[in-house]
Amino acid sequence: MGKLQGHAVKQITDIVNRYKDENTPLMMILEAIQTEYGYIPLEVQELVSELTHIPVAEIYGVVTFYSFFSLTPKGKYVIGVCLGTACYVKGGQQVMDKFSEILGIKPGQTTEDGLFTLDALRCIGACGIAPAISINGKVYPKMDVSKVGPLINEYHNLALGEAK
Repeated sequence: MGKLQGHAVKQITDIVNRYKDENTPLMMILEAIQTEYGYIPLEVQELVSELTHIPVAEIYGVVTFYSFFSLTPKGKYVIGVCLGTACYVKGGQQVMDKFSEILGIKPGQTTEDGLFTLDALRCIGACGIAPAISINGKVYPKMDVSKVGPLINEYHNLALGEAK
């Protein structure tokens, strides 16, 4: 097992203990860890396995099956581009391609500065305002390629303002 810091081991142990009496605690445990840390690396899965006696292979299967979970850290701003049918038909793929071009990353990747992660989403339930994207849960309706650059600049400037 990789080396986790003592405070992380304690915090993960507390999360596991919080849900240990549930009938099926794994999803709740993993969701709490994902919310707290932003991702679930293998060394954390191994610790959860030790504490719950659930095989690492099963935990890894759950983490890699559900798109909510991530094995790697996400950026400060997670951009989800909906590629569900309605969004795709109305230009979602072109919006995705423009984000990818401007940020210099592919879906599933994070920019080197750690600011942006680009994700392809199957449906965000915003078909009436397609194509739609979300950034950290905030939905942007009727996106088109001309709005991508200004939106990235807006978030980049926001990050610079927070750094001051």
